[in-house]
Amino acid sequence: MLIRCRPRANPQGQATMAIERLLRRLTAHLDPVLLALLGLLLLVSVIAVASASSGNPDKLTAHLVNIAAALTALLIASHIPPQRLMQFAPIAYAVGLALLVAVALFGEVVNGARRWLDLGVTRIQPSELMRLAVPLMLAWYLHQRQEGLRPLDFALAFTLLVLPVGLIYRQPDLGTALLIGASGFFVIYLGGLSLKLLGALAVLGVAAAPLAWHLLHDYQRQRVLTLLDPMSDPLGAGYHIIQSTIAIGSGGLTGKGWMEGTQTHLDFLPERSTDFIFAVLAEEFGLVGNLLLLALYAAIVYRGLTLAARAPTQFGRLLAAALVLTFFVYAFVNMGMVSGILPVVGVPLPLVSYGGTSMVTVLFGFGIVMSVATHKKLVKT
Repeated sequence: MLIRCRPRANPQGQATMAIERLLRRLTAHLDPVLLALLGLLLLVSVIAVASASSGNPDKLTAHLVNIAAALTALLIASHIPPQRLMQFAPIAYAVGLALLVAVALFGEVVNGARRWLDLGVTRIQPSELMRLAVPLMLAWYLHQRQEGLRPLDFALAFTLLVLPVGLIYRQPDLGTALLIGASGFFVIYLGGLSLKLLGALAVLGVAAAPLAWHLLHDYQRQRVLTLLDPMSDPLGAGYHIIQSTIAIGSGGLTGKGWMEGTQTHLDFLPERSTDFIFAVLAEEFGLVGNLLLLALYAAIVYRGLTLAARAPTQFGRLLAAALVLTFFVYAFVNMGMVSGILPVVGVPLPLVSYGGTSMVTVLFGFGIVMSVATHKKLVKT
C-alpha cells in the first residue's frame, strides 16, 4: 500500500511569498525610472537642508518625516485610477473654491495676508488644494468636450481658471496665484488652444500690463523695482537678492564644500532652508553642482512628459503634462528668483526646500502622473 505524505508547510517561505506579493501590488503603478530620479532629488534635499539648518537634528528629522509622508502620498496617488480622479475633479474644485471664498470672508490674517482658514482643530491653506484641483477640473472639463471644442468652451475654461486665481491673488499671494494660473494655462493650451486665440491673449496681456501694474500691491511693485536695482535698498528690500547672488557667486566652479558656506553659516543668507536653499547649494557645490542639479530637474521633466504621452486618454495626458510642466515652472521661478533675474515671490525649490505641504503636493502630483500612465482602462464619465 502506497502512502502519500503531504509536504510539510514552510511558514517562513509562505510569509516571504506573501511579502513579495504585497510589494508587487504596492509598486505595480510606480515608474522605476521616475521614482529613482525623484529619490536622487530628495537625497539632494536632505544634504541641502542638513547644511542650511546648521546640523539642527530636530529640523532634519522633521524634514525626513516630511519626505516619508510625501512618498506615502505618491504611493497612494499612483493607485488611484484615472476614472476615480475624473469623478473627484468637480468635487475637489467646488470644495476648494468654497474654501477660498470662506478664506476671503472669515480667514485668519497672518503677517498681513489672509490665507488661512481656522477649523478649530487645525488650520488649512485652501490655495494648496487648488494646485491639484485646478488642473484636475480643467482636464476633466476639456475631456468632456474633446470631440468638438469651440471658442466658447475655451472661454468657460479660462473662467474656471480665473475664479480661483483671482481669489488667491486677493489674499494676497501672487506667487501661488501665478503658479496655479500657469498649471491651468498648460491644460488649456495642450487641450487644443489655437494659435489665433493664443495670439489674441498675448496682445490682450501686453495691453493690460499698465493696468496690472496698478493692481499690484505696494510691496509687490517694490519687489519688481528692487529686481531692477537691488542696491537702492541694500539693507531692506534688496537684502535677499544681494545676499543670495553673493552666495551663488562665491561658490565659484566647484564650491566651498558641504557645510563650509560662509554666507549660509554666518547667517547672511535669509530663508536659507526654504526659498533660498538653491543659493546654499550654489555656494557649497559651485557651478558644477548647479549644472548637475539642473540636469536632474531636466531628466525628471523629460521622464514625466514621456509618461504623460503614454496616457490612453486626453484627460490623462492633459493632467499629467500640466502637473509636470508646473513642476518645471516652480523650479524655474525659484532659481530665477534666487539668482536675481526674477522678482522675489516666495516660491520654494520643489522637492528640495524644507516644508511638508509643498513636498506632499508635488509628490502626490507625480503619483497621479504614474497612475494615468499605468492604468490603461478608463471609463468615460
